[in-house]
Amino acid sequence: MIKLHEGGAYLVKGTELIYDGPEAGVALKSKTGLETTPQEARTGTMAYGILKAHNTSGNMEKLKIRFDKLTSHDITFVGIIQTARASGLQKFPMPYVLTNCHNSLCAVGGTINEDDHMFGLTAAKKYGGVYVPPHQAVIHQFAREMLAGCGKMILGSDSHTRYGALGTMAVGEGGPELVKQLLNQTYDINCPGVVAVYLKGSPVKGVGPQDVALAIIGAVFANGFVKNKVMEFVGPGVANLSADFRIGIDVMTTETTCLSSIWTTDSEIEDFFEIHGRKEDYAPLQPADVAYYDGVIEVDLDKVRPMIAMPFHPSNTYTIEELNANLLDILDETEKRALVSLDGAVDYHLKDKVVGGKLQVDQGIIAGCAGGGFENICAAADILKGKYIGSDGFTLSVYPASVPIYMELIRNGCAAAILETGAILKTAFCGPCFGAGDTPANNAFSIRHSTRNFPNREGSKLQNGQISSVALMDARSIAATAANGGILTPATDFDGELGKYRYHFDSKIYENRVFDSKGVADPGVELQLGPNIKDWPKMGALPENLVLRVVSEIHDPVTTTDELIPSGETSSYRSNPLGLAEFALSRKDPLYVGRAKEVRKAEEDRMAGEHPCKNSPWVKDVMDTVKKEFADASKDNTGFGSTIFAVKPGDGSAREQAASCQKVLGGWANIANEYATKRYRSNLINWGMLPFLIPAGDLPFKNLDYLFLPGIRKAVEEKADTISAYRVDIASGALVPFTLTLGELTDEERQIILKGCLINYNSVS
Repeated sequence: MIKLHEGGAYLVKGTELIYDGPEAGVALKSKTGLETTPQEARTGTMAYGILKAHNTSGNMEKLKIRFDKLTSHDITFVGIIQTARASGLQKFPMPYVLTNCHNSLCAVGGTINEDDHMFGLTAAKKYGGVYVPPHQAVIHQFAREMLAGCGKMILGSDSHTRYGALGTMAVGEGGPELVKQLLNQTYDINCPGVVAVYLKGSPVKGVGPQDVALAIIGAVFANGFVKNKVMEFVGPGVANLSADFRIGIDVMTTETTCLSSIWTTDSEIEDFFEIHGRKEDYAPLQPADVAYYDGVIEVDLDKVRPMIAMPFHPSNTYTIEELNANLLDILDETEKRALVSLDGAVDYHLKDKVVGGKLQVDQGIIAGCAGGGFENICAAADILKGKYIGSDGFTLSVYPASVPIYMELIRNGCAAAILETGAILKTAFCGPCFGAGDTPANNAFSIRHSTRNFPNREGSKLQNGQISSVALMDARSIAATAANGGILTPATDFDGELGKYRYHFDSKIYENRVFDSKGVADPGVELQLGPNIKDWPKMGALPENLVLRVVSEIHDPVTTTDELIPSGETSSYRSNPLGLAEFALSRKDPLYVGRAKEVRKAEEDRMAGEHPCKNSPWVKDVMDTVKKEFADASKDNTGFGSTIFAVKPGDGSAREQAASCQKVLGGWANIANEYATKRYRSNLINWGMLPFLIPAGDLPFKNLDYLFLPGIRKAVEEKADTISAYRVDIASGALVPFTLTLGELTDEERQIILKGCLINYNSVS
């Protein structure tokens, strides 16, 4: 059902592929009469045209992008606005929407979640933004309904900022990148490669968008096929998909590690905009008559079957038929993989879920930006109609993605059909996606139409011996499973009819409840600050030399941002930099925070004009060893901080706190073989942390070792290709050399690192 073509390819008139090779030029000329080169034809992609229209550098190799609109939710917008305020923010220079769909339950931490919401409302008034109250819409559904426009670009502080199906190139990034836009700076990247996702055929009954998305993710994640590239959806199969179906595939492209996505648009998308009262935001988008792509993913929609992504990653995919046919073998393999993700912290098992040769599921969830769409829920209602989920342990919860969707489900009867089964309809909330809603019982198995199934994303706590599992599935197969008493069932087994429901968007709820400043700021408004909303602590500039202590060493193949800073109830503290930092790596390395703080003491004393040995006697032993070869190193020119090593950190969320928590604990660097996503590396840089790279293989250091980086400031200033580093062997009194690299950095990124963080960069420039 999925074929990958690593070589380049020409797309002719949006329908026919000619793969690059010795005869490609001849074939192209015979079909079109044109002669062109790959470089020339790259300008024919939709992505190139949109990027060019938003690039301010005048150089299409080195882009400086200004976005049309920004969007954030209540886990991220307080920190973003606080950072921008510290950097001189006076007014939002573009539409900025603040939604409240993550901490909307206000269930943990007393008043602090609602305090964040009131901060957001007063910030929207003061700086000229838009405020969407809790329970009205999840961030991405509101953006689809009210923000997206063909040929536009949107930047969001949530990793699933994807509106390509609506003709909008959207990017999910860490908060500091939004701060730059608020300060009239730019998003700086090399021109990305573009990969064609060539769709053909039509999905069979029972197959939904999550099935197609998981099939693609399973094919491209591990090999990095689209990493940091743009996925451009083309081909005759696009026309066979509804707008909702396209949206459901598109939102999951984040899990491929691509940079962004864009789709061809047609009457189906024009109809979507008209339904939402924004027909003027529609424009037809197609690649040029000849466009060149850096790779191709061919998707035969006819052959896609209901899929399941087993714990603990969206790329761990099987067809449900394959799983059911090889149940014990696949469950055994999943248990073995889990040993890596869970570090043996809990007794994890799945094979006991097999009852009478069938997989018994404990919970179903249809929710959020991926599952909570209108068509997904209508299809689930049709499959469930006349059935009952029973009175045993199985539960089913459905979260429509916005109040307008909820209202239409009530009007067309689908809400009643779902509620009659014993399932529960809930408000628009992202909680099941990040561990803050519908946490199942210990060792339970949950199937979800949501975005991710990393450990802890369902709310379990390894450090307390609690673990449950999430598998990702489409709403249709979740409904089929629920209708079958919780026995895992593909929706292709459903022999009834799936209706076609016409959607009617009612804008009144937003008109009456959403605050929209229409871009008019009111400087006289005072920000409402709760006791948990804290300013960022002072951060120093990069010193001439650095002593780093390795305080955590992670050898998992991939480390997610959820493992760097846990999701769930910890999100209540995301307006308090030091308070949140107490949770850093808590589910992966509980000793990390204490170790980082011990190192931080030395730098705090040094910054205060005290001797760094004052509260850190280890400094003397380290510096005595260093001075044997670097006599000029002293407390006046040498800083002290911590670092972590991870093989491939940063998969998943865009949350900047994965980096900022390390920074406020005294972190100066990460060392990795590779960074899983651009957004995590950008977060490190924007918080003044050095994103070091080291080749895979035997490490020249281990956890708790001290490292010395002489002349690190000069190396950053002079754009050194390699960084000289040393392991400080106190026992032998020797410095053991090794080499690091920093990868490509823009001039602005170097200045941010030199200044110590983005706040410092903007406060002095």
